[in-house]
Amino acid sequence: MVEDDTDAWLKFRVLCILPDKSRAKPVCVAFQSSPLGLRLPPIGDMGFSKAQLLQRLQSQQIHFSQYDHPVVMTVEAQAKYVGHIKAGLSKNLFLKDKKHRFYIVSALADTKVDLKVLSQRLGLGKGGLRMAPEEAVGEILEVPLGCVTPFALVNESARNVSLLLDQGFKNHECCFFHPLSNDTSISLHIQDLDKFLESVERMVAYVDLEANPPVGKDQPPDLAALVPSDTLSIDNVLVKTATLKIDGDVNSKPVAVTAKASKVTSGPQKEKSVNTTNSSSSFADPEKFIEEILKKASAIVVAEIKEENIKQHGDQLGSVVSNSIRKNLSLELKNLATKFKNTAYTEGFGAGIRCPAKRL
Repeated sequence: MVEDDTDAWLKFRVLCILPDKSRAKPVCVAFQSSPLGLRLPPIGDMGFSKAQLLQRLQSQQIHFSQYDHPVVMTVEAQAKYVGHIKAGLSKNLFLKDKKHRFYIVSALADTKVDLKVLSQRLGLGKGGLRMAPEEAVGEILEVPLGCVTPFALVNESARNVSLLLDQGFKNHECCFFHPLSNDTSISLHIQDLDKFLESVERMVAYVDLEANPPVGKDQPPDLAALVPSDTLSIDNVLVKTATLKIDGDVNSKPVAVTAKASKVTSGPQKEKSVNTTNSSSSFADPEKFIEEILKKASAIVVAEIKEENIKQHGDQLGSVVSNSIRKNLSLELKNLATKFKNTAYTEGFGAGIRCPAKRL
Protein backbone atom coordinates (compact mmCIF):
# COMPACT_ATOMS: atom_id res chain seq x y z
CA MET A 1 0.00 0.00 0.00
CA VAL A 2 1.33 3.43 -0.88
CA GLU A 3 1.63 6.20 1.70
CA ASP A 4 -1.42 8.04 0.33
CA ASP A 5 -3.60 5.09 1.32
CA THR A 6 -3.05 5.57 5.08
CA ASP A 7 -6.51 7.02 5.70
CA ALA A 8 -8.14 4.29 3.67
CA TRP A 9 -6.24 1.67 5.64
CA LEU A 10 -7.47 3.15 8.93
CA LYS A 11 -11.04 3.06 7.63
CA PHE A 12 -10.53 -0.59 6.77
CA ARG A 13 -9.28 -1.25 10.33
CA VAL A 14 -12.41 0.42 11.78
CA LEU A 15 -14.67 -1.71 9.60
CA CYS A 16 -12.84 -4.84 10.77
CA ILE A 17 -13.36 -4.27 14.49
CA LEU A 18 -17.02 -3.24 14.42
CA PRO A 19 -19.43 -5.96 15.57
CA ASP A 20 -21.29 -7.83 12.84
CA LYS A 21 -24.58 -6.13 13.59
CA SER A 22 -23.17 -2.65 13.16
CA ARG A 23 -20.88 -3.29 10.20
CA ALA A 24 -22.23 -1.34 7.22
CA LYS A 25 -21.68 -2.47 3.67
CA PRO A 26 -18.92 -0.26 2.24
CA VAL A 27 -19.19 1.19 -1.22
CA CYS A 28 -15.47 1.69 -1.78
CA VAL A 29 -13.30 -0.74 -3.72
CA ALA A 30 -11.17 -3.40 -2.00
CA PHE A 31 -7.52 -2.79 -1.26
CA GLN A 32 -4.98 -5.00 -2.96
CA SER A 33 -2.36 -5.00 -0.19
CA SER A 34 -1.73 -3.89 3.37
CA PRO A 35 1.09 -2.67 5.63
CA LEU A 36 1.82 -6.34 6.38
CA GLY A 37 2.50 -6.97 2.73
CA LEU A 38 -0.42 -9.42 2.59
CA ARG A 39 -3.24 -9.46 0.09
CA LEU A 40 -6.49 -8.29 1.65
CA PRO A 41 -9.89 -9.87 1.08
CA PRO A 42 -12.52 -7.57 -0.40
CA ILE A 43 -13.93 -5.22 2.23
CA GLY A 44 -17.28 -6.50 3.45
CA ASP A 45 -16.20 -10.07 2.68
CA MET A 46 -14.57 -11.12 5.92
CA GLY A 47 -14.81 -14.86 5.34
CA PHE A 48 -17.45 -16.99 7.03
CA SER A 49 -20.05 -15.14 9.09
CA LYS A 50 -21.47 -16.31 12.40
CA ALA A 51 -24.68 -17.42 10.72
CA GLN A 52 -22.81 -19.37 8.06
CA LEU A 53 -20.64 -21.11 10.65
CA LEU A 54 -23.60 -22.10 12.82
CA GLN A 55 -25.42 -23.39 9.74
CA ARG A 56 -22.36 -25.45 8.84
CA LEU A 57 -22.18 -26.94 12.34
CA GLN A 58 -25.84 -27.88 12.16
CA SER A 59 -25.39 -29.50 8.73
CA GLN A 60 -22.55 -31.57 10.21
CA GLN A 61 -24.88 -32.64 13.04
CA ILE A 62 -22.64 -30.95 15.59
CA HIS A 63 -24.72 -30.16 18.66
CA PHE A 64 -24.15 -26.89 20.50
CA SER A 65 -25.91 -24.52 22.86
CA GLN A 66 -26.03 -20.87 21.81
CA TYR A 67 -25.91 -17.90 24.20
CA ASP A 68 -26.24 -14.37 22.82
CA HIS A 69 -24.85 -11.51 24.90
CA PRO A 70 -23.33 -8.02 24.48
CA VAL A 71 -19.97 -7.75 22.72
CA VAL A 72 -17.13 -8.90 25.00
CA MET A 73 -13.39 -8.52 24.45
CA THR A 74 -12.04 -10.58 27.35
CA VAL A 75 -12.72 -13.92 29.05
CA GLU A 76 -13.57 -12.03 32.25
CA ALA A 77 -16.28 -10.07 30.44
CA GLN A 78 -17.60 -13.24 28.81
CA ALA A 79 -17.79 -14.96 32.21
CA LYS A 80 -20.32 -12.36 33.40
CA TYR A 81 -22.83 -13.80 30.94
CA VAL A 82 -22.02 -17.51 30.68
CA GLY A 83 -19.65 -18.17 33.58
CA HIS A 84 -22.46 -19.70 35.67
CA ILE A 85 -23.01 -22.42 33.05
CA LYS A 86 -21.18 -25.72 33.48
CA ALA A 87 -18.63 -25.52 30.67
CA GLY A 88 -14.98 -24.55 30.33
CA LEU A 89 -14.26 -20.98 29.27
CA SER A 90 -11.54 -20.60 26.66
CA LYS A 91 -8.97 -17.94 25.90
CA ASN A 92 -7.47 -17.78 22.44
CA LEU A 93 -4.09 -16.27 21.57
CA PHE A 94 -3.15 -15.32 18.02
CA LEU A 95 0.63 -15.47 17.78
CA LYS A 96 3.38 -15.06 15.21
CA ASP A 97 7.05 -15.97 15.06
CA LYS A 98 10.00 -14.09 13.60
CA LYS A 99 9.42 -15.60 10.17
CA HIS A 100 5.82 -14.34 10.10
CA ARG A 101 4.25 -17.76 10.65
CA PHE A 102 1.03 -17.68 12.63
CA TYR A 103 -0.39 -19.79 15.46
CA ILE A 104 -3.63 -20.01 17.41
CA VAL A 105 -3.24 -21.24 20.97
CA SER A 106 -6.63 -22.16 22.40
CA ALA A 107 -6.60 -22.85 26.13
CA LEU A 108 -8.79 -22.96 29.20
CA ALA A 109 -9.13 -19.57 30.85
CA ASP A 110 -7.06 -20.59 33.87
CA THR A 111 -4.27 -22.35 31.94
CA LYS A 112 -0.96 -20.51 32.23
CA VAL A 113 0.71 -20.12 28.84
CA ASP A 114 4.36 -19.09 28.97
CA LEU A 115 5.31 -17.85 25.49
CA LYS A 116 9.04 -18.23 26.17
CA VAL A 117 8.63 -21.88 27.14
CA LEU A 118 6.23 -22.53 24.26
CA SER A 119 8.69 -20.93 21.83
CA GLN A 120 11.42 -23.30 22.96
CA ARG A 121 9.13 -26.33 22.71
CA LEU A 122 8.36 -25.38 19.11
CA GLY A 123 12.06 -25.00 18.35
CA LEU A 124 11.81 -21.24 17.84
CA GLY A 125 14.11 -20.09 20.64
CA LYS A 126 13.07 -18.22 23.78
CA GLY A 127 11.86 -15.11 21.98
CA GLY A 128 10.37 -16.85 18.99
CA LEU A 129 6.68 -16.14 19.68
CA ARG A 130 4.86 -12.87 20.22
CA MET A 131 1.31 -11.59 19.87
CA ALA A 132 0.33 -11.12 16.24
CA PRO A 133 -0.43 -7.52 15.19
CA GLU A 134 -4.08 -6.50 15.28
CA GLU A 135 -4.32 -6.08 11.51
CA ALA A 136 -3.31 -9.72 11.02
CA VAL A 137 -6.52 -10.82 12.72
CA GLY A 138 -8.56 -9.38 9.86
CA GLU A 139 -6.12 -10.31 7.11
CA ILE A 140 -5.20 -13.85 8.12
CA LEU A 141 -8.18 -15.09 10.12
CA GLU A 142 -10.79 -12.80 8.51
CA VAL A 143 -12.57 -12.20 11.81
CA PRO A 144 -12.97 -9.02 13.89
CA LEU A 145 -10.79 -8.37 16.95
CA GLY A 146 -11.87 -10.40 19.97
CA CYS A 147 -13.19 -13.23 17.82
CA VAL A 148 -10.13 -15.47 17.55
CA THR A 149 -11.09 -19.13 18.10
CA PRO A 150 -10.36 -22.47 16.38
CA PHE A 151 -13.46 -21.82 14.28
CA ALA A 152 -11.54 -19.12 12.36
CA LEU A 153 -9.71 -21.97 10.62
CA VAL A 154 -12.81 -22.46 8.49
CA ASN A 155 -11.54 -19.57 6.35
CA GLU A 156 -9.20 -20.45 3.49
CA SER A 157 -6.91 -17.52 4.33
CA ALA A 158 -6.05 -19.29 7.62
CA ARG A 159 -4.97 -22.56 5.99
CA ASN A 160 -1.33 -22.11 7.09
CA VAL A 161 -2.13 -21.14 10.68
CA SER A 162 -1.04 -23.76 13.22
CA LEU A 163 -3.42 -24.71 16.04
CA LEU A 164 -2.44 -25.81 19.55
CA LEU A 165 -5.28 -26.99 21.77
CA ASP A 166 -5.09 -27.22 25.55
CA GLN A 167 -5.31 -30.84 26.67
CA GLY A 168 -7.24 -29.50 29.66
CA PHE A 169 -10.27 -29.19 27.38
CA LYS A 170 -10.63 -32.96 27.62
CA ASN A 171 -11.37 -32.66 31.33
CA HIS A 172 -14.58 -30.73 30.61
CA GLU A 173 -17.77 -32.16 29.18
CA CYS A 174 -18.35 -28.96 27.20
CA CYS A 175 -16.33 -25.83 26.41
CA PHE A 176 -17.22 -22.29 25.30
CA PHE A 177 -16.00 -20.61 22.12
CA HIS A 178 -17.10 -17.55 20.14
CA PRO A 179 -18.55 -18.59 16.75
CA LEU A 180 -16.60 -15.94 14.75
CA SER A 181 -18.45 -13.18 16.60
CA ASN A 182 -17.92 -12.03 20.17
CA ASP A 183 -21.57 -11.18 20.79
CA THR A 184 -22.32 -14.90 21.05
CA SER A 185 -20.84 -17.90 22.84
CA ILE A 186 -21.54 -21.52 22.02
CA SER A 187 -20.79 -24.53 24.19
CA LEU A 188 -20.10 -27.90 22.62
CA HIS A 189 -18.46 -31.21 23.39
CA ILE A 190 -14.75 -31.22 22.66
CA GLN A 191 -15.30 -34.26 20.41
CA ASP A 192 -17.56 -32.08 18.28
CA LEU A 193 -14.82 -29.46 18.02
CA ASP A 194 -12.56 -32.27 16.79
CA LYS A 195 -15.21 -33.21 14.25
CA PHE A 196 -15.34 -29.65 12.94
CA LEU A 197 -11.55 -29.36 12.70
CA GLU A 198 -11.33 -32.65 10.82
CA SER A 199 -13.99 -31.38 8.39
CA VAL A 200 -11.70 -28.45 7.48
CA GLU A 201 -8.75 -30.87 7.21
CA ARG A 202 -6.91 -29.59 10.25
CA MET A 203 -4.74 -31.76 12.48
CA VAL A 204 -6.19 -32.01 15.99
CA ALA A 205 -3.31 -31.58 18.44
CA TYR A 206 -3.89 -31.43 22.21
CA VAL A 207 -0.91 -30.17 24.18
CA ASP A 208 -0.02 -29.80 27.85
CA LEU A 209 0.54 -26.06 27.61
CA GLU A 210 1.85 -25.79 31.17
CA ALA A 211 4.58 -28.40 30.68
CA ASN A 212 8.19 -27.25 30.57
CA PRO A 213 10.28 -30.15 29.23
CA PRO A 214 14.02 -29.62 28.76
CA VAL A 215 15.11 -28.64 25.26
CA GLY A 216 18.68 -29.11 24.17
CA LYS A 217 21.02 -31.08 21.95
CA ASP A 218 19.77 -34.43 23.25
CA GLN A 219 16.17 -33.29 23.92
CA PRO A 220 14.75 -31.94 20.65
CA PRO A 221 11.72 -29.61 20.84
CA ASP A 222 8.68 -31.81 21.57
CA LEU A 223 6.25 -29.61 19.61
CA ALA A 224 8.37 -29.06 16.49
CA ALA A 225 5.83 -30.99 14.39
CA LEU A 226 3.26 -28.24 15.06
CA VAL A 227 5.26 -25.46 13.40
CA PRO A 228 3.67 -24.55 10.02
CA SER A 229 5.03 -26.59 7.12
CA ASP A 230 6.95 -23.67 5.57
CA THR A 231 9.14 -23.38 8.66
CA LEU A 232 12.87 -23.87 8.86
CA SER A 233 13.45 -27.59 9.30
CA ILE A 234 14.38 -28.78 12.77
CA ASP A 235 17.62 -30.18 11.33
CA ASN A 236 18.71 -26.66 10.42
CA VAL A 237 17.80 -25.41 13.89
CA LEU A 238 19.97 -28.10 15.46
CA VAL A 239 22.84 -27.32 13.10
CA LYS A 240 22.73 -23.73 14.30
CA THR A 241 22.71 -24.76 17.97
CA ALA A 242 25.59 -27.20 17.51
CA THR A 243 28.07 -25.34 15.29
CA LEU A 244 31.25 -25.95 17.25
CA LYS A 245 34.85 -25.79 16.14
CA ILE A 246 37.00 -28.84 16.83
CA ASP A 247 38.96 -26.82 19.42
CA GLY A 248 35.74 -26.19 21.37
CA ASP A 249 34.91 -22.57 20.45
CA VAL A 250 31.25 -21.70 20.00
CA ASN A 251 30.63 -20.24 16.52
CA SER A 252 27.03 -19.20 16.89
CA LYS A 253 24.59 -18.23 19.55
CA PRO A 254 22.24 -21.09 20.50
CA VAL A 255 18.79 -20.75 19.00
CA ALA A 256 16.69 -23.47 20.59
CA VAL A 257 18.46 -24.66 23.71
CA THR A 258 18.03 -23.88 27.40
CA ALA A 259 20.49 -21.71 29.26
CA LYS A 260 21.96 -24.79 30.89
CA ALA A 261 22.44 -26.58 27.60
CA SER A 262 23.93 -23.50 25.93
CA LYS A 263 27.00 -23.53 28.19
CA VAL A 264 29.03 -25.68 25.79
CA THR A 265 32.44 -24.08 25.67
CA SER A 266 35.73 -25.78 26.28
CA GLY A 267 37.62 -28.01 28.72
CA PRO A 268 35.65 -30.20 31.15
CA GLN A 269 32.32 -28.69 30.11
CA LYS A 270 32.86 -29.80 26.52
CA GLU A 271 33.72 -33.33 27.63
CA LYS A 272 30.53 -33.47 29.69
CA SER A 273 28.47 -32.34 26.71
CA VAL A 274 30.01 -34.93 24.41
CA ASN A 275 29.45 -37.72 26.91
CA THR A 276 25.71 -37.04 26.97
CA THR A 277 25.43 -38.44 23.46
CA ASN A 278 26.26 -41.84 24.96
CA SER A 279 23.34 -41.69 27.38
CA SER A 280 20.74 -44.44 27.27
CA SER A 281 18.21 -42.37 25.36
CA SER A 282 15.36 -44.38 23.90
CA PHE A 283 15.69 -42.30 20.75
CA ALA A 284 19.23 -43.50 20.05
CA ASP A 285 18.17 -47.18 19.98
CA PRO A 286 15.87 -48.36 17.15
CA GLU A 287 14.50 -51.21 19.27
CA LYS A 288 13.54 -48.84 22.08
CA PHE A 289 12.11 -46.45 19.53
CA ILE A 290 9.80 -49.16 18.15
CA GLU A 291 8.98 -50.28 21.69
CA GLU A 292 7.87 -46.73 22.50
CA ILE A 293 5.54 -46.68 19.50
CA LEU A 294 4.05 -50.08 20.36
CA LYS A 295 3.54 -49.03 23.96
CA LYS A 296 1.58 -45.94 22.94
CA ALA A 297 -0.48 -47.86 20.37
CA SER A 298 -1.24 -50.62 22.88
CA ALA A 299 -2.43 -48.07 25.43
CA ILE A 300 -4.95 -46.70 22.92
CA VAL A 301 -6.18 -50.20 22.01
CA VAL A 302 -6.64 -51.16 25.67
CA ALA A 303 -8.50 -47.90 26.35
CA GLU A 304 -10.91 -48.49 23.45
CA ILE A 305 -11.69 -52.18 24.00
CA LYS A 306 -14.14 -51.79 26.84
CA GLU A 307 -17.34 -53.65 27.47
CA GLU A 308 -19.51 -50.65 26.63
CA ASN A 309 -17.65 -50.08 23.35
CA ILE A 310 -17.98 -53.75 22.40
CA LYS A 311 -21.74 -53.58 23.00
CA GLN A 312 -22.08 -50.27 21.16
CA HIS A 313 -19.99 -51.01 18.06
CA GLY A 314 -20.05 -54.80 17.76
CA ASP A 315 -18.44 -55.91 14.50
CA GLN A 316 -17.38 -52.32 13.80
CA LEU A 317 -15.15 -52.14 16.88
CA GLY A 318 -12.03 -52.90 14.85
CA SER A 319 -12.70 -49.91 12.61
CA VAL A 320 -13.39 -47.70 15.64
CA VAL A 321 -10.12 -48.73 17.29
CA SER A 322 -8.24 -48.18 14.03
CA ASN A 323 -9.65 -44.67 13.66
CA SER A 324 -8.84 -43.90 17.28
CA ILE A 325 -5.22 -44.97 16.82
CA ARG A 326 -4.92 -42.89 13.66
CA LYS A 327 -6.45 -39.85 15.34
CA ASN A 328 -4.65 -40.00 18.68
CA LEU A 329 -1.30 -41.37 17.59
CA SER A 330 -0.60 -39.22 14.53
CA LEU A 331 1.00 -36.32 16.42
CA GLU A 332 2.78 -38.69 18.83
CA LEU A 333 4.41 -40.54 15.95
CA LYS A 334 5.48 -37.33 14.24
CA ASN A 335 7.10 -36.11 17.45
CA LEU A 336 8.77 -39.48 18.08
CA ALA A 337 10.07 -39.62 14.52
CA THR A 338 11.42 -36.08 14.82
CA LYS A 339 13.19 -36.93 18.09
CA PHE A 340 14.62 -40.14 16.63
CA LYS A 341 15.88 -38.31 13.54
CA ASN A 342 17.44 -35.51 15.57
CA THR A 343 19.01 -37.91 18.05
CA ALA A 344 20.58 -39.74 15.13
CA TYR A 345 21.95 -36.39 13.98
CA THR A 346 23.38 -35.51 17.38
CA GLU A 347 24.90 -39.01 17.72
CA GLY A 348 26.73 -38.50 14.44
CA PHE A 349 27.78 -35.01 15.45
CA GLY A 350 29.11 -36.29 18.78
CA ALA A 351 31.08 -39.00 17.02
CA GLY A 352 32.67 -36.38 14.78
CA ILE A 353 33.69 -34.32 17.81
CA ARG A 354 35.19 -37.33 19.60
CA CYS A 355 37.33 -38.35 16.59
CA PRO A 356 40.29 -35.93 16.29
CA ALA A 357 40.79 -34.55 12.81
CA LYS A 358 43.91 -35.82 11.07
CA ARG A 359 46.39 -33.10 10.34
CA LEU A 360 47.73 -33.04 6.81
